[in-house]
Amino acid sequence: MDYADGKAFLTYFESIRGRTTRVIECIPREQFEWRPQEGMFSFADLVRHIAATERWMFGENARCLPSRYPGHGDFLASGYDDVIAYYKRMHAETVEILQSLTAEDLAKRTVTPGGGEIAVWKWLRAMIEHEVHHRGQIYLMLRQINVPTPPLYGLTSEEVFARSTQDRQD
Repeated sequence: MDYADGKAFLTYFESIRGRTTRVIECIPREQFEWRPQEGMFSFADLVRHIAATERWMFGENARCLPSRYPGHGDFLASGYDDVIAYYKRMHAETVEILQSLTAEDLAKRTVTPGGGEIAVWKWLRAMIEHEVHHRGQIYLMLRQINVPTPPLYGLTSEEVFARSTQDRQD
């Protein structure tokens, strides 16, 4: 198992969440409902989806309870300020759940919405993968509307390339 308890897992998860929040903060208010095409997630849908799955699917399953995912519609929160508040509130509730998990809780097996059984700690690892996937969508959508985005780890790929010392053919 990778983590001694829920608090240890949270140290890593909060760093992931910080990077997600930084890119969400780049979304222009006036384009919060923009979507690349009809039938696809808008920025607001993605933020609600990240929040709702974290709390009502991953959070519930981490307690070995069934998923209560309500969807990602605007009935959950509407408008920039309310959606951001929902995102923060769902995260705070999930943090409470995760802080209470012991090593024994993390080792338990839970049932995913698809019916598969998995160790809770592995399921929480999937929660991070899920968030990172949707964060990538936000990055791409921001680029489509010409909004600058923060570098993920402090440097852009061009800066990493310029600072690299390996032999290369230019």
